[in-house]
Amino acid sequence: MKKLKIGFVFDDSLDRTDGVQQYILSLGQYFSSCGHQVYYLTGNTIRKDIKNVYSLSKNIKVRFNKNILSIPLPTNHNKISKLINQLNLDVIHVQMPFSPFLAGNVIDSVDKNKTVIIGTFHIVGYHQIEKIGSKILATITRKQLNKFNRIYSVSSAAEQFAKKTFKIESTIMPNVIDFDRFNQTRSISRSNEFNVLFLGRLVSRKGCITLLRAIKILKENHQIPINMRITIAGDGPLKVSLINFCKYHDLTNIVKFVGYVSESFKIKLYQKAEICVFPATGGESFGIVLLESMAAGNSVVLAANNSGYNSVLKDYPDRLFPINNSQVLSEKIMLYYTNKALRRKAILDGIKCAKQYDVKIIGDQLIDNYNSLLSKN
Repeated sequence: MKKLKIGFVFDDSLDRTDGVQQYILSLGQYFSSCGHQVYYLTGNTIRKDIKNVYSLSKNIKVRFNKNILSIPLPTNHNKISKLINQLNLDVIHVQMPFSPFLAGNVIDSVDKNKTVIIGTFHIVGYHQIEKIGSKILATITRKQLNKFNRIYSVSSAAEQFAKKTFKIESTIMPNVIDFDRFNQTRSISRSNEFNVLFLGRLVSRKGCITLLRAIKILKENHQIPINMRITIAGDGPLKVSLINFCKYHDLTNIVKFVGYVSESFKIKLYQKAEICVFPATGGESFGIVLLESMAAGNSVVLAANNSGYNSVLKDYPDRLFPINNSQVLSEKIMLYYTNKALRRKAILDGIKCAKQYDVKIIGDQLIDNYNSLLSKN
């Protein structure tokens, strides 16, 4: 099979470690290991540990979808066009939605007779303002959207949002994880502690307060086991108020804030936890953190029933709880604390679920699709 030259196009920076960045890098590393040449055409990126990164713009930070991301300022079309001619790519794989300034310029520079244009749609709108903004962006980029050979969405939720706001027909091709990296042989010393983990940005959309309120309910009902410990991993503007909540409700002896964690330490936290809780209130197009924690092979994953998390756990509805419902979450935490057999079944179910999204499986499907489309050019 022909070895391909593949360019991932991404308006944001690779310096961050959010879901889209992980998607690009996981696929890129796997494709490279298979002998393909991979290039990253991105917004302002300074990290030096990734090969073939072309930082094509200066970016500014904006708040979108209850998240902070960066968008490119206007770029030099001639410079981008020269680079595209030089790289002579077989495939450009654009992360969507995209800006007309960077990705739009790349798309306009591609010779459609030589290069296949693929897109992956990643988002779900949280509020009406994001939906309106997306419709405006769809109008602005309509010319480029018509040039795509194929568009994927990472979930049914993203597919529906793409269709409603961008008038895009897409095929579901889910997000990926490097299963083996998370499912490492564990040599962590165990203790008698029962660890409950929250990992995510400390912003309202990620819902950390829902977990803390659930722990408060357990405390008020005198149900907190003496060996239970809660770890809050992540940083963000709500950190001080969440710490104050714990102080006010006398939870500081069982709740520990560890701040932002590295990728390697994140895996250790997953492997030490008996329960991982992801209470995001919405705006999730998928649930890559759910897959990571399930792949680690030690935790029950409990997640809020938003559209993205539901797409991952739809076959395991007992692991979902209503958004913002701390009472139900507190009951589920105690159920899996007290019932070891049920906890073990949930862990094995999680490993099975996570394996379906291994980068080797999804990556091979993408390569087959790339080649199929190239043969039609």
